[in-house]
Amino acid sequence: MKQIPIQQVLQRIHEIVARDTGRSLSDEAGSAVEEVLNELTTQSLPSTLGQEFLNREVTILFADLRGFTGLVASQPAGIVIQMLNPCLIKMSEIIFKHQGTIDKFMGDSIMVLFGAPVSRKDDVRRALACAVDMQMNMSTLNLAHKEQGMPELYMGIGINTGDVLAGTLGSERYSEYTVIGDEVNLASRIEAFSLRGQVLISQSTYDRCKDYVDTAEPIDIHVKGKPLPVSLREVTGIPSLGLKVPRKEIRRSHRIDVKLPCSYQMIDNGVVLPEKRLGVLRDIGYHGALLELDNELPIYSEIKLCFDLPMVDYQARDVYAKILSRNPGEASIRMGSEFTSVPPETEMKIQLFVQLLVFTDLS
Repeated sequence: MKQIPIQQVLQRIHEIVARDTGRSLSDEAGSAVEEVLNELTTQSLPSTLGQEFLNREVTILFADLRGFTGLVASQPAGIVIQMLNPCLIKMSEIIFKHQGTIDKFMGDSIMVLFGAPVSRKDDVRRALACAVDMQMNMSTLNLAHKEQGMPELYMGIGINTGDVLAGTLGSERYSEYTVIGDEVNLASRIEAFSLRGQVLISQSTYDRCKDYVDTAEPIDIHVKGKPLPVSLREVTGIPSLGLKVPRKEIRRSHRIDVKLPCSYQMIDNGVVLPEKRLGVLRDIGYHGALLELDNELPIYSEIKLCFDLPMVDYQARDVYAKILSRNPGEASIRMGSEFTSVPPETEMKIQLFVQLLVFTDLS
């Protein structure tokens, strides 16, 4: 098939924009579009479906809303859509601003590519700037939610860089450009380990941007399918751009010793399992609790909690949490957790309960 000249394509874009907005692209915007078109023509994209996959280095970003399962379970469908749609629209705008390519939406998750189908020298830096920008805008969205009396939304983000196979899958009726490979799976695993408000990156990504970002100390995690631990770092900011991840330090809230019976259910791939198990809360704060359990749970596993708050005469239900640690040296099994989704009323009652206990201890 004869290739259409770039200038002809650019003219068509000018016409479409003018028809839709009432004005044509500026010279700066026109130059940017022409640059992208030139890059596309020089990239080796597969021309035949499923017959040509190329090996290339790509930075993969996965973003997922934390506690979305709890939100769906506790809120009317209209409220869920009212919260989800503006969030995904805003995130898409940010991704496009940083020249990322949205590979796919998966419910409340987004997979984004930097380096495919168009490769640029600063792919890793743009991916990191995009991630921090996304988390900053989540804070802005939550301020609006608070004013409207809606629950807050939190996002976890994981980023990995490595070689993948890139190409077009499908048929004449439906096809899509995508990337496949172990590095994609690792990016997804990293995102699953991220907590609300976090941006976690792999060692390979860090090696390409260590002079560009501020990070916390590395942590080693065990990933399914990997014989050795994987090293991750939490991005805290990008000094040269004046960007800082607005993640709240959850340990700054009071932690109060308690002995509150609780029940919990395991969550597997977003599904709350029916079996209810018993445990005891041994301390509690605004954003997490220390659990005493009969059985040790895998680190980073997710659970749904239910417990009574006697001083405020309230039962905390639909509290979703992630297991983060096991306390060393304890005779019993005690595991630290962070709340990932709490209904607004329940969150208020937990804070009131903690405050009352603090005042009781001080009196």
